[in-house]
Amino acid sequence: MAKKSLGQHFLYNPQIIRRIVESARLEPGDLVVEIGPGYGTMTKIIAEKVAKVIAIELDEELYKKIQKELSIYENINVVYGDALEYPFNKLPPFKVVANIPYYITTPIIFRLLEIKSEKGEFLHNLKSITISIQKEVAERIIAKPGGKDYGILSIMVQYYAKPSFEFIIPREAFRPIPKVDSAVIQMQILEKPAVNVLNEKRFFKIIRTAFSQRRKMLSNSLKALYENPGQLLLNAGIDPHRRPETLTIEEFARLANL
Repeated sequence: MAKKSLGQHFLYNPQIIRRIVESARLEPGDLVVEIGPGYGTMTKIIAEKVAKVIAIELDEELYKKIQKELSIYENINVVYGDALEYPFNKLPPFKVVANIPYYITTPIIFRLLEIKSEKGEFLHNLKSITISIQKEVAERIIAKPGGKDYGILSIMVQYYAKPSFEFIIPREAFRPIPKVDSAVIQMQILEKPAVNVLNEKRFFKIIRTAFSQRRKMLSNSLKALYENPGQLLLNAGIDPHRRPETLTIEEFARLANL
Protein backbone atom coordinates (compact mmCIF):
# COMPACT_ATOMS: atom_id res chain seq x y z
CA MET A 1 0.00 0.00 0.00
CA ALA A 2 1.44 3.35 -1.08
CA LYS A 3 1.75 6.00 1.60
CA LYS A 4 0.49 9.42 0.50
CA SER A 5 2.63 11.17 3.13
CA LEU A 6 5.77 9.83 1.42
CA GLY A 7 4.54 10.61 -2.10
CA GLN A 8 4.81 6.95 -3.10
CA HIS A 9 3.92 5.84 -6.64
CA PHE A 10 5.23 2.37 -7.45
CA LEU A 11 6.45 1.33 -10.89
CA TYR A 12 5.82 -2.34 -11.62
CA ASN A 13 6.38 -2.65 -15.39
CA PRO A 14 9.62 -4.68 -15.73
CA GLN A 15 10.28 -3.42 -19.29
CA ILE A 16 10.22 0.22 -18.17
CA ILE A 17 12.34 -0.56 -15.11
CA ARG A 18 14.96 -2.30 -17.26
CA ARG A 19 14.93 0.66 -19.62
CA ILE A 20 15.67 3.01 -16.69
CA VAL A 21 18.61 0.80 -15.70
CA GLU A 22 19.86 0.75 -19.30
CA SER A 23 19.74 4.57 -19.35
CA ALA A 24 22.14 4.61 -16.38
CA ARG A 25 24.92 3.09 -18.56
CA LEU A 26 26.16 0.93 -15.70
CA GLU A 27 29.40 -1.06 -15.70
CA PRO A 28 30.33 -4.26 -13.80
CA GLY A 29 32.60 -2.50 -11.28
CA ASP A 30 30.14 0.26 -10.37
CA LEU A 31 28.83 1.21 -6.94
CA VAL A 32 25.20 2.31 -7.33
CA VAL A 33 23.08 4.18 -4.81
CA GLU A 34 19.35 3.64 -5.28
CA ILE A 35 17.12 6.15 -3.53
CA GLY A 36 13.68 4.79 -2.63
CA PRO A 37 13.92 1.14 -3.74
CA GLY A 38 10.26 0.45 -2.90
CA TYR A 39 9.66 -3.26 -3.30
CA GLY A 40 13.16 -3.87 -4.61
CA THR A 41 12.28 -4.71 -8.23
CA MET A 42 14.80 -2.30 -9.75
CA THR A 43 17.31 -3.07 -6.99
CA LYS A 44 17.55 -6.69 -8.15
CA ILE A 45 18.03 -5.70 -11.79
CA ILE A 46 20.78 -3.23 -10.88
CA ALA A 47 22.49 -5.83 -8.66
CA GLU A 48 22.79 -8.17 -11.65
CA LYS A 49 24.91 -5.59 -13.46
CA VAL A 50 27.18 -3.95 -10.85
CA ALA A 51 29.58 -4.68 -8.00
CA LYS A 52 27.47 -3.20 -5.20
CA VAL A 53 24.12 -1.51 -4.56
CA ILE A 54 23.26 0.70 -1.59
CA ALA A 55 19.47 1.03 -1.39
CA ILE A 56 18.21 3.85 0.89
CA GLU A 57 14.61 3.43 2.06
CA LEU A 58 12.70 5.87 4.29
CA ASP A 59 9.55 3.73 4.70
CA GLU A 60 10.25 1.50 7.72
CA GLU A 61 7.76 -1.20 6.66
CA LEU A 62 9.24 -1.42 3.17
CA TYR A 63 12.76 -1.36 4.59
CA LYS A 64 12.06 -4.40 6.78
CA LYS A 65 10.38 -6.22 3.92
CA ILE A 66 13.08 -5.73 1.31
CA GLN A 67 15.93 -6.12 3.77
CA LYS A 68 14.70 -9.64 4.40
CA GLU A 69 13.86 -10.36 0.76
CA LEU A 70 17.15 -9.02 -0.63
CA SER A 71 19.37 -10.62 2.02
CA ILE A 72 20.20 -13.41 -0.46
CA TYR A 73 22.08 -10.86 -2.58
CA GLU A 74 25.63 -10.42 -1.30
CA ASN A 75 26.12 -7.16 -3.20
CA ILE A 76 23.02 -5.32 -1.89
CA ASN A 77 23.08 -3.22 1.28
CA VAL A 78 19.65 -1.93 2.31
CA VAL A 79 19.83 1.19 4.49
CA TYR A 80 16.98 2.63 6.54
CA GLY A 81 17.02 6.42 6.49
CA ASP A 82 16.47 9.71 4.69
CA ALA A 83 18.52 10.18 1.51
CA LEU A 84 18.61 13.92 2.19
CA GLU A 85 20.70 13.17 5.27
CA TYR A 86 22.81 10.31 3.91
CA PRO A 87 26.63 10.94 4.03
CA PHE A 88 27.28 10.67 0.28
CA ASN A 89 30.58 12.51 0.78
CA LYS A 90 32.03 9.42 2.47
CA LEU A 91 31.43 7.14 -0.54
CA PRO A 92 33.99 6.13 -3.16
CA PRO A 93 33.03 6.86 -6.81
CA PHE A 94 29.33 6.04 -7.30
CA LYS A 95 26.31 6.45 -9.55
CA VAL A 96 22.73 7.20 -8.51
CA VAL A 97 19.71 5.43 -9.99
CA ALA A 98 16.28 6.20 -8.58
CA ASN A 99 12.55 6.51 -9.03
CA ILE A 100 11.94 9.24 -6.45
CA PRO A 101 8.79 10.94 -5.12
CA TYR A 102 7.96 14.18 -6.91
CA TYR A 103 8.03 16.29 -3.76
CA ILE A 104 11.72 15.64 -3.04
CA THR A 105 12.99 15.77 -6.63
CA THR A 106 14.66 19.18 -6.50
CA PRO A 107 16.04 18.82 -2.92
CA ILE A 108 17.59 15.44 -3.85
CA ILE A 109 19.20 16.81 -7.02
CA PHE A 110 20.61 19.84 -5.20
CA ARG A 111 21.83 17.62 -2.34
CA LEU A 112 23.69 15.34 -4.73
CA LEU A 113 25.19 18.05 -6.90
CA GLU A 114 26.48 19.98 -3.90
CA ILE A 115 28.31 17.07 -2.27
CA LYS A 116 31.39 18.41 -0.50
CA SER A 117 34.31 17.01 1.44
CA GLU A 118 34.80 17.79 5.11
CA LYS A 119 37.10 20.63 3.97
CA GLY A 120 34.26 22.17 1.98
CA GLU A 121 35.64 21.16 -1.42
CA PHE A 122 33.32 19.81 -4.11
CA LEU A 123 33.84 16.10 -4.72
CA HIS A 124 33.90 14.32 -8.05
CA ASN A 125 32.96 10.94 -6.62
CA LEU A 126 29.44 11.26 -8.00
CA LYS A 127 29.66 10.08 -11.62
CA SER A 128 26.06 10.20 -12.82
CA ILE A 129 22.42 10.52 -11.77
CA THR A 130 19.68 8.60 -13.57
CA ILE A 131 16.20 9.28 -12.21
CA SER A 132 12.57 9.15 -13.16
CA ILE A 133 10.96 12.44 -12.17
CA GLN A 134 7.97 14.63 -13.00
CA LYS A 135 8.08 15.31 -16.76
CA GLU A 136 7.87 19.10 -16.37
CA VAL A 137 10.85 19.07 -13.97
CA ALA A 138 12.87 17.05 -16.51
CA GLU A 139 12.01 19.66 -19.14
CA ARG A 140 13.26 22.41 -16.83
CA ILE A 141 16.54 20.58 -16.26
CA ILE A 142 17.40 20.35 -19.97
CA ALA A 143 15.96 23.78 -20.90
CA LYS A 144 17.99 26.28 -22.89
CA PRO A 145 17.91 30.10 -22.53
CA GLY A 146 14.90 31.90 -23.94
CA GLY A 147 12.08 29.62 -22.86
CA LYS A 148 9.70 29.54 -19.91
CA ASP A 149 11.24 26.31 -18.58
CA TYR A 150 14.73 27.81 -18.26
CA GLY A 151 15.63 28.90 -14.74
CA ILE A 152 17.60 28.23 -11.57
CA LEU A 153 17.27 24.44 -11.82
CA SER A 154 18.43 24.45 -15.47
CA ILE A 155 21.58 26.43 -14.65
CA MET A 156 22.29 24.57 -11.41
CA VAL A 157 22.27 21.17 -13.13
CA GLN A 158 24.03 22.32 -16.30
CA TYR A 159 26.79 23.93 -14.24
CA TYR A 160 27.71 20.56 -12.75
CA ALA A 161 26.46 18.05 -15.31
CA LYS A 162 25.46 17.26 -18.88
CA PRO A 163 21.77 16.24 -18.73
CA SER A 164 19.96 14.19 -21.35
CA PHE A 165 16.22 13.48 -21.65
CA GLU A 166 15.90 9.70 -22.06
CA PHE A 167 12.20 8.82 -22.35
CA ILE A 168 8.70 9.49 -21.01
CA ILE A 169 6.90 7.17 -18.59
CA PRO A 170 3.10 7.50 -18.88
CA ARG A 171 1.33 8.09 -15.57
CA GLU A 172 -0.67 4.88 -16.08
CA ALA A 173 2.50 2.85 -15.49
CA PHE A 174 2.45 3.76 -11.78
CA ARG A 175 0.27 2.60 -8.89
CA PRO A 176 -1.41 4.63 -7.60
CA ILE A 177 -1.66 6.66 -10.81
CA PRO A 178 -0.18 10.16 -10.35
CA LYS A 179 -1.71 13.27 -11.92
CA VAL A 180 1.16 13.82 -14.37
CA ASP A 181 3.53 11.86 -16.60
CA SER A 182 7.11 11.12 -15.59
CA ALA A 183 10.34 11.20 -17.54
CA VAL A 184 13.73 9.58 -17.14
CA ILE A 185 16.66 11.95 -17.20
CA GLN A 186 20.35 11.07 -17.10
CA MET A 187 22.92 13.54 -15.77
CA GLN A 188 26.56 12.85 -16.53
CA ILE A 189 28.64 14.74 -13.96
CA LEU A 190 31.30 16.96 -15.53
CA GLU A 191 34.96 16.65 -14.54
CA LYS A 192 34.91 20.40 -13.90
CA PRO A 193 32.05 22.95 -13.89
CA ALA A 194 30.71 24.05 -17.27
CA VAL A 195 31.95 27.61 -16.73
CA ASN A 196 34.77 29.13 -14.71
CA VAL A 197 33.52 31.28 -11.84
CA LEU A 198 35.69 32.99 -9.24
CA ASN A 199 33.08 32.73 -6.49
CA GLU A 200 30.37 30.07 -6.75
CA LYS A 201 28.38 31.51 -3.83
CA ARG A 202 28.15 34.88 -5.61
CA PHE A 203 27.38 33.18 -8.95
CA PHE A 204 24.34 31.34 -7.58
CA LYS A 205 23.22 34.33 -5.48
CA ILE A 206 23.04 36.48 -8.63
CA ILE A 207 21.10 33.76 -10.46
CA ARG A 208 18.61 33.28 -7.61
CA THR A 209 18.10 37.03 -7.26
CA ALA A 210 17.61 37.50 -11.00
CA PHE A 211 15.06 34.69 -11.29
CA SER A 212 13.18 35.74 -8.15
CA GLN A 213 11.63 38.39 -10.42
CA ARG A 214 12.01 36.69 -13.77
CA ARG A 215 9.57 38.98 -15.63
CA LYS A 216 11.56 42.08 -14.69
CA MET A 217 14.54 43.47 -16.55
CA LEU A 218 17.89 42.53 -15.04
CA SER A 219 18.63 46.19 -14.24
CA ASN A 220 15.63 46.13 -11.89
CA SER A 221 15.82 42.63 -10.42
CA LEU A 222 19.51 42.98 -9.47
CA LYS A 223 18.93 46.22 -7.53
CA ALA A 224 18.53 44.00 -4.48
CA LEU A 225 22.27 43.26 -4.74
CA TYR A 226 23.89 46.27 -6.39
CA GLU A 227 23.39 50.05 -6.37
CA ASN A 228 24.05 50.40 -10.09
CA PRO A 229 23.35 47.02 -11.72
CA GLY A 230 22.82 48.64 -15.13
CA GLN A 231 26.44 49.74 -15.37
CA LEU A 232 27.67 46.38 -14.09
CA LEU A 233 25.65 44.62 -16.79
CA LEU A 234 27.04 46.93 -19.46
CA ASN A 235 30.56 46.20 -18.24
CA ALA A 236 29.80 42.51 -18.69
CA GLY A 237 28.55 43.14 -22.22
CA ILE A 238 24.93 42.45 -21.28
CA ASP A 239 21.98 44.67 -22.21
CA PRO A 240 20.42 45.81 -18.88
CA HIS A 241 16.95 45.57 -20.45
CA ARG A 242 17.21 41.80 -20.92
CA ARG A 243 15.28 39.40 -18.73
CA PRO A 244 17.07 36.63 -16.76
CA GLU A 245 15.68 33.75 -18.83
CA THR A 246 17.56 35.08 -21.89
CA LEU A 247 21.03 34.86 -20.33
CA THR A 248 23.31 31.92 -20.99
CA ILE A 249 25.24 30.27 -18.18
CA GLU A 250 28.39 31.84 -19.67
CA GLU A 251 26.87 35.34 -19.38
CA PHE A 252 25.87 34.75 -15.75
CA ALA A 253 29.44 33.60 -15.06
CA ARG A 254 30.88 36.71 -16.73
CA LEU A 255 28.60 38.92 -14.65
CA ALA A 256 29.48 37.13 -11.41
CA ASN A 257 33.20 37.37 -12.12
CA LEU A 258 32.96 41.14 -12.47
